[in-house]
Amino acid sequence: MPFHPLWLVVILAVVLIIFGPGRLPELGGAVGKAMREFRKATSEITSEVTKATQATPEQPAPAETAAKAPTSEANSSKN
Repeated sequence: MPFHPLWLVVILAVVLIIFGPGRLPELGGAVGKAMREFRKATSEITSEVTKATQATPEQPAPAETAAKAPTSEANSSKN
């Protein structure tokens, strides 16, 4: 369904009739604030997903630690 400028005029007229001209700035501010919060949340989620997909895997333990582990296990099993 294509968006027609007439629909915008009709929606604005209905809003003006329902809420009156005094509350229109208040409603506009609330809509603007909601849109800013939505954009902020969307960008935060996007950055978190991007960071998670670009995270480098952890490096394996150094060879010294790996070599010491079997000897300590062997000593503890002898006791």
